[in-house]
Amino acid sequence: MICRVLRPVVALLAVPALVACSAIGDIRRDPPSRSAAPTAAPVPAPPPSAGFDEVRAGRVAVAQRYDDPFVEFSDAAHGWALFASCDGRPPDRNCPALLFSTLDGGRSWLRVRHPRPVADNQQLYTAPGLVTLLAEPHGWYTSTDGGASFVRTDGEPPAWRAAQGRFQVIEATGRMGEWDGRALRPLAAQPPVPALTGVGLADQLLVAAGEDDEGLSAAISTDRGRSWQRTPVPTPDGEVSMLRVVVAPDSQVWLLGERPDRMDFPALWRWQGRWESVPAQSYPSRIVSVAPIGAGRVAVTGPYGAGAVIDGRYTPVAWPVGSEHYLTVLGDGTVFARGSTDVVLGAGVGTDRRWVRVTVAGD
Repeated sequence: MICRVLRPVVALLAVPALVACSAIGDIRRDPPSRSAAPTAAPVPAPPPSAGFDEVRAGRVAVAQRYDDPFVEFSDAAHGWALFASCDGRPPDRNCPALLFSTLDGGRSWLRVRHPRPVADNQQLYTAPGLVTLLAEPHGWYTSTDGGASFVRTDGEPPAWRAAQGRFQVIEATGRMGEWDGRALRPLAAQPPVPALTGVGLADQLLVAAGEDDEGLSAAISTDRGRSWQRTPVPTPDGEVSMLRVVVAPDSQVWLLGERPDRMDFPALWRWQGRWESVPAQSYPSRIVSVAPIGAGRVAVTGPYGAGAVIDGRYTPVAWPVGSEHYLTVLGDGTVFARGSTDVVLGAGVGTDRRWVRVTVAGD
């Protein structure tokens, strides 16, 4: 994951529990966006979009002057909704930020006391077992008991750092560290990857990826980082500016090579005892999001709607998500799709999913 400075709006961050990933810089970020149009092979016409299997339209006690909420889920059942602006402006004493939670996938919502409802910039982050709020300039507020209580910190909350996984990149040094419950401690044996950009843990396989003097670089450890083995990464077609490690819900490990403009289709490799390039014939010229979803498949959204890389070829799929949806994978393997007016949950395996649309609005 690459973190960026955020404009003063509510932001997005979802962290799959199966992935121990690196965070570089401030955790605040813009919702991912893509706009350039690199060339690619023509894309087949998409099939008709499927309908939703269920629609959950939540109603909460919120006045009409509030703008639409920012909604986030950590798994298929647990979610949060933050109403953090009124008429496009930050909340004030007459329109304080309002926080709600759901334990049943958006069927019902419970009001939770916001610990600092008046602030210049309100943001929401969630991971399994916790929710973190930023209320600038007052600080960070983190709850691990469903919102019953919050702990304030001036900087990044330790509970949030712990949620990023046991192994992470130490942003101050660029080295790999292990979380000991209070801090990231550098591993005694560092991976032979000088410019580390990604870390992933799947079962007993620990993966480090980045760059060295020769280009893209990766290494693996099967003893939790006590020793390392360099693993060649096949040369990709086109330029790669960032190498990420992503663990799919079935623990399959992938490398995603982001392009310099972050909008062209990425290079893909899958670990099968070695890194093997995964072609994507007929891929779309532009993408919104790419996410390994298990069963050897990678989901894609873009201007042609939804599709998947299956057996080395991009294939449109009949999902009820479109070009406006950004896909991530939650801790329990649920596909989470964020749109402009809704969020969509897709439970299942690979491309075989049951789709639920979730909305939250005031009475």
